[in-house]
Order: sequence, then C-alpha cells, then structure tokens
Amino acid sequence: MRGEVTAGQMGLTRGDQTMPAPRKYPLELRDRAVRMYRAAEPKPVIRRMAEELGVHHEALRTWIRQAEADARRAGGPADHRGEGRARPAAARGAGTAPGQ
Repeated sequence: MRGEVTAGQMGLTRGDQTMPAPRKYPLELRDRAVRMYRAAEPKPVIRRMAEELGVHHEALRTWIRQAEADARRAGGPADHRGEGRARPAAARGAGTAPGQ
C-alpha cells in the first residue's frame, strides 16, 4: 500500500477540479480572535488566549501575523501600536543639525 495516494490524501475532488479542504475554524472566529488580540492591553499570552478561544495556539499566531501583513499591505499600521512600520523621515529627525 505504500506509495499509493488515496482520494482523502489528495483533497476533495469534483470532476477534474480539486477542492480545498474545509476550514477547521470559521472565519468569524478568526476575525473575532484577531480583534480581541489587537484590543487587549497589555497583549495577552497567545497560548492562553488560544486556549480560552478553543483554537490551536499556532492557528491564532498565524491569524495575527496574517492580519498584520494584510494591514501593512493595505497601507495601514501593522497594529495599533505601530510596530513594524518605518517612521517618516521628519519623525527620525532627518534634515536637522545635530543638537537641535
């Protein structure tokens, strides 16, 4: 039996098309979890928050990272603290003489 691929290993098929596997967690849960993480201050421990939500901690960590990447791509801040963003030149003090 080794070397043979079963239909279950290939994913769901419909005719010539392969359909993605169903999502383990609903999108509403993902969105709510990311909002909760962003709103929390201080930031919660991801493992503990994931346990409270009933999701795997790596799933939650991935959702948060993806939401931050999506926000950066859309031109918004990575999160409400602004981590991961380059500061504008004026904020860094570019163009001013030392000591001013």
